[in-house]
Amino acid sequence: MIELSSNIANYIRLHFGEEYLRNYQAYYSGEYKPCLRVSPFADKHKLIERLTGYKISLEAIHGISNAFRITSGSDSVGKTLEFILGQYYIQSLSSMIPALILNPGPNDSVLDLCAAPGSKTTQLAELMNNRGTLIANEISTDRLKSLVFNVDKMSLLNVGILHGKGELLSRQFENRFDKILVDAPCSALGITQKKGEVSNWWDIRKAEAMSDQQLRLLISAVKMCKVGGEIVYSTCTLTLEENELIIDKILKKYPFELAEINSPVESSSGLTKYGDQFLNDELAKTRRILPWKINSEGFFVAKLIKTGNTEPVERIYRQERKYDLIKSSSGKIKNYISGLSDYYGIPVTLFESYKYLIKNNDIHFVDVNWQSEHLESFNRIGTRLGSIDKRNILQLNPLAAQIFGENISKNIIELESIAELEIYFNGGIIKKFFETGGQRVIKFNDYFLGTAVASKEGLKSQFPRAFRTQEIILPSRLN
Repeated sequence: MIELSSNIANYIRLHFGEEYLRNYQAYYSGEYKPCLRVSPFADKHKLIERLTGYKISLEAIHGISNAFRITSGSDSVGKTLEFILGQYYIQSLSSMIPALILNPGPNDSVLDLCAAPGSKTTQLAELMNNRGTLIANEISTDRLKSLVFNVDKMSLLNVGILHGKGELLSRQFENRFDKILVDAPCSALGITQKKGEVSNWWDIRKAEAMSDQQLRLLISAVKMCKVGGEIVYSTCTLTLEENELIIDKILKKYPFELAEINSPVESSSGLTKYGDQFLNDELAKTRRILPWKINSEGFFVAKLIKTGNTEPVERIYRQERKYDLIKSSSGKIKNYISGLSDYYGIPVTLFESYKYLIKNNDIHFVDVNWQSEHLESFNRIGTRLGSIDKRNILQLNPLAAQIFGENISKNIIELESIAELEIYFNGGIIKKFFETGGQRVIKFNDYFLGTAVASKEGLKSQFPRAFRTQEIILPSRLN
């Protein structure tokens, strides 16, 4: 355990007092307690029963129906078959709160401005029932990969992913969104129990530098929010400079008001005084989540409502239009859809629930109600339905096979043992003879895993390469 630095201790003592510091130090030296969020598309009761086969025990969290604290088996919880297939997401309790407070629905146009690694993006998508328009932005190339990975793992079909500076995004999406989450990069004083290295580098100058970026991000969100729309601003730090002072500046300059927050976990009111400086009294409506109160991370959350128009922004030059989202009835895709339907027995009407985007030989699909301008600027829209091969046949993507799942009724192969399952997950060839070759959907017990190619040599796994790097443990009772 890294010793808590004097920089952190002195800051907490100055602004919050000795008792607060004692509680913080006790939290800092304690054991991190992970939680998980069950996907609404999973059978929660069956999942909990199956996790017991891995010796994983869960404790329900009051007030959040799909959240559980992991009481035993935390070493295994990120390695199960169910985790790899996106039936749950490992996430701290505090981290779940901002998305719950924003509470978007499928009819909302939603932006997650600082999205990676995807904890809150995936949660927002689930709250929207995997429908409508959710746009997730991330500036870091490395973190973008984790965002795409998690969106794919959770089988989400209402997410468009952008790779750009959040501070400049308002030049592209002015007055565009009903709801925006700004979970801003911060100095991380709320997560020192999990990331003790924060103590090595933290000082007030770094926090103040981060507050400049946070303010620019929030101002961008202010300009992208519709009148009457909502912004949730959150951080996992405790400093006033990155929390109340940011919101105070927004209230002084822009037509916004703070909304009352009904937090599902214990929290305290935001502060209305900074040293000798009095801040807006409305800041009492913001919430501070104290880590030792709920045995999770420290967070700050504010909910802002836009009450009037903001000044117009300088719009960026629009790129030449290259792509269109098309429906399943379009002549450009109709034959490919028909081929998939015939080969796998997927009801052709199911494909009407999506829009499609063709990029080179790949076809992506997204919820039919998803919409945005500037399609050319997106790193990814929806997820990949499949790729067109040399015979002009659309080969089903393994992750799409997981999504269609129970709607597939033909050309299914069921694996017969744990040994075959391990070969499949490692991308190998299962030695079996097939008189007729071609792509098949792979199933194990009641799980649809992906696709493989059958031939006289065997069954060649098409399990996604990005997922093969994960260690997977399998309880023997699944045999």
